[in-house]
Amino acid sequence: STAVNKFNIYPESIPDWLTEWIPDRGGYLAGNLGPARMDFRFFTQGNLLAIISSLASDQECDWIMDLIEQRWDDLIGSMPMKICFPAVEGLEWKIVTGCDPKNVPWSYHNGGNWPVLLWPLVAAAQKTGRIKLAQRAIEQAEKHLCEDQWPEYYDGKNGRLVGKEARKYQSWTIAGYLIAKELMANPEHLKLFSFDEDLESLNWTCSIPMS
Repeated sequence: STAVNKFNIYPESIPDWLTEWIPDRGGYLAGNLGPARMDFRFFTQGNLLAIISSLASDQECDWIMDLIEQRWDDLIGSMPMKICFPAVEGLEWKIVTGCDPKNVPWSYHNGGNWPVLLWPLVAAAQKTGRIKLAQRAIEQAEKHLCEDQWPEYYDGKNGRLVGKEARKYQSWTIAGYLIAKELMANPEHLKLFSFDEDLESLNWTCSIPMS
């Protein structure tokens, strides 16, 4: 608690895209903390699970959901929801992925859109009282999932294209949709896997608020 810069964040380490992308009201939990340069990308699963499990404070939960709502085109696009944002490209892509052809920019684990993330999005939206956001996400998914034969993931910056190596009728894609619908029909089921706020655990988190 007495460290001058205990999270090792320096102005020159903050990427240009972040200063333009993050809204006036909104924020998220950073993907890593350590002696190396911080990865400032938005990692969807970690942030949604932080809300569901109450690892994020009530204020941080609101910031995360505000960010998702205000950056809908980037994080939701044509198919809920992008696994991380933004994708790594160019030299960074070569270094991070080893030129992995499956993880080209805006595909698979490098900024692809994964329908299985629909259920934690709906759960997080319910926990924060964003019911309209949850319904909007489900309706967006329903426009494509059945017609596209329930693919594993989607490609492209807005998640419009079925992933070039996506498996069809993917079990977790179908399960994610069914859980999302069940949570909307029976919101009390959220209590089966969510937790109340734990003030002690919150002391171990670090958010990047921009408000």
